Amino acid sequence: MAKNKGEARKFDPTFKGPIHNRGCTDVFCCILFILAILGYFAVGILAWSQGDPRKVIYPTDSRGQFCGQAGTPLEKKPLLFYFNILKCASPLTLLEFQCPTTQLCVESCPTKHMTLLKAYLNKGEQEYYKQFCKEGVDFSKMSAPEILRDGLCPSMLMSSKPFTRRCLPALSTMKGGVVVVGNETIFDNGEGEKVNATDFLDASKKSNVVVEARQVAMRIFEDYTVSWYWILIGLVIAMVVSLIFIVLLRYLAGIMIWVMIVMVILVIGYGIFHCAMEYRNLRGEPGSDVTIRDLGLQTDFSVYLQIRQTWLAFMIILSIVEVVVILLLIFLRKRVLIAIALIKEASRAVGHVMSSLFYPLLTFALLALVIAYWAITAVFLSTSNEQVYKVFNTTECEYSRDTCNPETFNTTNITARCPDAECLFAFYGGESYYHKYLIMFQFYNVFLFFWCANFVTALGQVTLAGAFASYYWAFKKPDDIPANPICSSLGRALRYHTGSLAFGSLILSLVQVIRVLLEYLDQKLKAAQNRFAKFLLSCLKCCFWCLEKFIKFLNRNAYIMVAIYGKSFCTSARDAFFLLMRNIIRVAVLDKVTDFLLFLGKLLIVGIVGICSFFFFSGRIKAVEQTAPSLNYYWVPILTVVVGSYLIAHGFFSVYAMCVDTLFLCFLEDLERNDGTAERPYFMSQNLLAILKKSNEDQAKTVD
Repeated sequence: MAKNKGEARKFDPTFKGPIHNRGCTDVFCCILFILAILGYFAVGILAWSQGDPRKVIYPTDSRGQFCGQAGTPLEKKPLLFYFNILKCASPLTLLEFQCPTTQLCVESCPTKHMTLLKAYLNKGEQEYYKQFCKEGVDFSKMSAPEILRDGLCPSMLMSSKPFTRRCLPALSTMKGGVVVVGNETIFDNGEGEKVNATDFLDASKKSNVVVEARQVAMRIFEDYTVSWYWILIGLVIAMVVSLIFIVLLRYLAGIMIWVMIVMVILVIGYGIFHCAMEYRNLRGEPGSDVTIRDLGLQTDFSVYLQIRQTWLAFMIILSIVEVVVILLLIFLRKRVLIAIALIKEASRAVGHVMSSLFYPLLTFALLALVIAYWAITAVFLSTSNEQVYKVFNTTECEYSRDTCNPETFNTTNITARCPDAECLFAFYGGESYYHKYLIMFQFYNVFLFFWCANFVTALGQVTLAGAFASYYWAFKKPDDIPANPICSSLGRALRYHTGSLAFGSLILSLVQVIRVLLEYLDQKLKAAQNRFAKFLLSCLKCCFWCLEKFIKFLNRNAYIMVAIYGKSFCTSARDAFFLLMRNIIRVAVLDKVTDFLLFLGKLLIVGIVGICSFFFFSGRIKAVEQTAPSLNYYWVPILTVVVGSYLIAHGFFSVYAMCVDTLFLCFLEDLERNDGTAERPYFMSQNLLAILKKSNEDQAKTVD
C-alpha cells in the first residue's frame, strides 16, 4: 500500500461497531466553544440593553424622534414631512440614507399647494401652514424672510399623500406622459423660482431608499395573511409525499429509483412545454416584445410574466437541465445499477432505525433557534446607535457634513459663515467604546451564527452516522442492533465529542466568513475600474468556494469516523481521507452517483408540489378557482411552498444521504478488515457481496 495513502485497516476480532469505551476528544476546542457561546450571550444581553428596534419601524424627524410612537409627544403625528423634497434627489440621500432637508412629524400630509409668502399674507391660511412648521413659530413677530433664514418653515407646501409613513408628492401621469402633482405641472417654490412637477419624481423615489422595498414587503405580507393556511396545507402535502417516497424506497428501492428518474424527466419536459406554450400565446400581444433589460426593476413581478423573453429564458434553462440529466443518466447507466444496490441497503438500515427519520426535526428546531437568536441580536445591534447630527448645506461650506449639536448650533459661528447651513439628524452612531467596537460585535454575531449553525449540522451528522454504523457492524441483523441507536449515538456525541464537532465546524465557519467578506468586497468594488483587482477577487472567490466544498466533504467523512472510533477530529479526518483515497474509484462510482439519484428524488418531490401549487394559486384550475385566495403576487405562496418542500424533502433525504455515506465508509473498512473467510467474514449484505462478486464462506448473516 502506498505510504501517501496510509495503511489499510487490519483485522480486529474484537471490533463490533462504534466503540463504547472512549474518551473526550479535542477538549481545548470544547472549552473554546463554550467560552465563545458565553461571549455570544454577553453580546446579546449588551445589544438588547442598548438597542431599540423601534428605529426599524418608525420614521424619525430631524431630531431623531420617532413619529407616531405611542406614549410620546409625537404619538398623534405618525407621518414624516420633508421641508424641501427636491433635496432628496441629491446623491447624498443614497450615501447616508437621509434627506439633507429638515424633516418634521405631522398629523396629516398637506393637501394643497401653498407658499410661505401666500400664507403669511393671508391670516386664514396661517394656522394651516403652522402645522408644517417647527414649534414656536409666530407669524406676527417674524417676517417671512426671517422664518426662511432660520429654517422654521418650508418655503412651500404641495399636495401629498402618505406612503410608508412619509408625505410624498401626489404624483400622477396624464395622457401624453405629463407628470402632475394634483392638477398642476408648474409650481412656485416660494423663493421666486418655478419648479416643474417632473423634478419631484426623482426626489420622491430617493426620499426613502427602501420605499419600494417596503411597498413590496407589505404586499407580500398581505399575501401571507390570506394564504398562510394554504401554504401549510402545501407543506403538509410535501411532508406526506416525502414520507410515502421514503417508505416506498424501503420496500421498492429499485423500482422507485427508475420511476423517479422517468418522472423527473417528464416533469422537466412538461415545464419546457408549458414555457413554450406561454411563449407562443404571447406572440402579437401588445408590449410582450419588451425586453427584461428595457423593463428594468418592477415591484409588480407579474409584469415579467407578460413578456415573451421571460418565458424564453425559462424554456432555455429547463432545456439545459433536461439535456444534462439525460446525458448523465446515459453515461452513468452502469454505475446507477450499483448505486441502486447501495440505496437498497440504506433503505434496510433506515427501516431498522426508523427513529432516524424524525431526527431532522431536532436539527430544524436547533437551527431555527440559532437563526432567531442571530436575527434578533443583529436587529438590536443595528439599532443601538445614538443620534448623530451633521451640518447640511446646499452651497460650498467648510463645515458641510461636520457633526453638530442641534441645541447649540445657532450660537456657533457656522451659521454666520454658512447662512443656509442646518444642523439635522443624519444617522445613528456614537462615540462611546460600545459604539466604536459595534462593528466588531456585528462581526462576532455573524461568526458565531456560522459556528453554531455548523455545529448543529455536525451534531446531526455524527448522531446519524453512529446509529447507522451500529446497523452495519451488527453481524446478525436485526438481532445485534443495539436498542435506541439514535439516543445512544446522540449521547456519545455530546458527552465525548463536543470538542471535535466544534473543531470541524470552526474550520468551516472561518472559510464561510472569508467568503462573506469577499462578497462584501466584490459589492464595494463593482464600480471600480481596476480589472486586475476584479480578476484577483473572482479567483479568490472561486478558490474559497472550492475550499468550502472540500472541507464540507472532509468534515462529513471525519464525523463518521469520529462516531465509529471515537478519535479526535484531525485523526478521524486523516483516516477518512486516506481510506477514500485508497478507494477513489469506488468513491466516484458509488458515493457521488448515489447522491445524484437522491437529488433527483428531492427534485421530483419539489416539482410535483410546485406544479400543483402553481395551478392552484394562479387560478388555472377552474374547479377551485373560487377557493384560491386573491393575491397581489401569486408567486409568493408558490415560492414559499417550493422552498419549504425542498427543505422538507432535504430533511428526509439527508437521513438517506448520511446513511449511504456511513454505510459506504463502513463498506470500505469492511473490505480492508475482512476477506470473506469463516474467520474473517464480511459484515456487508448479500446484495453488496454479489455486486463485488465476493462471498462469505459459511455466511451466517440473515438479510431482510
